[in-house]
Amino acid sequence: MTQHLADALPTSTGTQPGWWREAVIYQVYPRSFADSNGDGMGDLEGIRSRLPYLKELGVDAVWLSPFYASPQADAGYDVADYRAIDPMFGTLHDADAVIREAHELGLRIIVDLVPNHCSDQHEWFKQALREGPGTPLRERFHFRPGQGADGSEPPNDWESIFGGPAWTRVADGEWYLHLFAPEQPDFNWEHPAVQDEFRSILRFWLDLGADGFRIDVAHGLVKAPGLPDLGRDEQLKLLGNQVLPFFDQDGVHEIYRSWRLVLDEYAGDRIGVAEAWTPSADRTAMYLRPDELHQAFNFHYLNTGWDAEALRATIDESLDSMRPVGAPTTWVLSNHDVVRHRTRFGTLERARAAALLMLALPGSAYVYQGEELGLPEVVDLPDEVRQDPSFFKANGQDGLRDGCRVPIPWSGDQAPYGFGTGGSWLPQPAEWAGLSVEAQTGDPESTLELYRSALRVRRAHPALGAGDGVEWLPAPAGVLAFRRGDFVCTVNTTDEPVRLPAPGTLLLASGDLADLADPADPDVLPADCTVWWQG
Repeated sequence: MTQHLADALPTSTGTQPGWWREAVIYQVYPRSFADSNGDGMGDLEGIRSRLPYLKELGVDAVWLSPFYASPQADAGYDVADYRAIDPMFGTLHDADAVIREAHELGLRIIVDLVPNHCSDQHEWFKQALREGPGTPLRERFHFRPGQGADGSEPPNDWESIFGGPAWTRVADGEWYLHLFAPEQPDFNWEHPAVQDEFRSILRFWLDLGADGFRIDVAHGLVKAPGLPDLGRDEQLKLLGNQVLPFFDQDGVHEIYRSWRLVLDEYAGDRIGVAEAWTPSADRTAMYLRPDELHQAFNFHYLNTGWDAEALRATIDESLDSMRPVGAPTTWVLSNHDVVRHRTRFGTLERARAAALLMLALPGSAYVYQGEELGLPEVVDLPDEVRQDPSFFKANGQDGLRDGCRVPIPWSGDQAPYGFGTGGSWLPQPAEWAGLSVEAQTGDPESTLELYRSALRVRRAHPALGAGDGVEWLPAPAGVLAFRRGDFVCTVNTTDEPVRLPAPGTLLLASGDLADLADPADPDVLPADCTVWWQG
């Protein structure tokens, strides 16, 4: 593969207010990023030591997945104390150091907040169990009597996202709701104490310097009154397709209006980002009205395949839905919960082309750690090393999340490839030696250098970054072509070269453009390739 970066680029003359409107945000999964103490587990000091790499990569902000005190029943998404750091990751001093050094480098830090549920080791929940039925602490969760003559049946038919019933019975006979693992009891957001506590948690991290929050299960906080039965099984298949009694209830919006007031108390454009699985882009946009949150993950785009017609429809729907609320559209290809897009799309060529398409679209983009290295999903992890709780549940998720969480390779030709000195908590493939940061740095054909080049162009070109629309250009079947000012992007999603007149001066390409350099045949767009043009 070869790529080309034009020597002369237009220079951006200014930035639009609201850094989040065009930011490229890099997701760090702490246990798999960098290990500073040789215990095989990534940590905050490891993250701090690698911040210069992220600055050089060219991202604007770093989103840190949970590092709170936790029994780790679900990789930290079961929080026992929202104001403490789990010892495996370090200390509160280490978190402060990450935030301070990031700011010194011009990077912003987004903290992952988990408000739908906590750990069953949270002091509130432990006290609720001790105090028994009808006591005040139980009102902060969803405790209910069971059904049937002896109360031995769950209070309703809701299913856990991880499989099995969404209810667990305790020794005194009551049941509590957990939409995820039994170790993750759901908060009752109708209770004022829950609302007050989380506004306090927001202020704790904002005072420490956090630039914003990624809000886990943002759609799940409010449940339908009476907790009605859904009336069918295999409920996970409905996620993101229908409004469910436990997801995307209208009452969540009042919560985020109150959070916006807190965020706006602080200088520096602090933001809230919703992880909101909704039935439509229009429903997602409701989280981003001017008095609510700033961004939401675009799962509709993430779930779109490598098909020009489908991609265009999703792009149009995404932009059209955000425009009325004045919010930026976000674009994402991979994260810690889905199969890496190189594997989903089938080839590295498609993954590289998809990355250039994503970074050319108007709005903000998310990069998951390791995608800039072209890492594939690890699909052959032995059962005995897996840790994803959904792997151990019947009828839940497919249990393949471990495959995208394998620690990333930094250097060397043997595992753990510079991740640390004491191995890695999940085994790394032997073939990753050639995909390390060290192996790819300076290689103009590498995926890492493609990302670095793309992010330089995106930052420098005034037509890229923030925006709310594209101008579609005529193109053959299987090809996307659009203009943004004097910038043009062409994308061939087919497995054959196509003829398309060059729309300007070549800026950057995801694949081999030898054909384009042939004076006798200059108008060939290679298979599975994206090209950026100065038009």
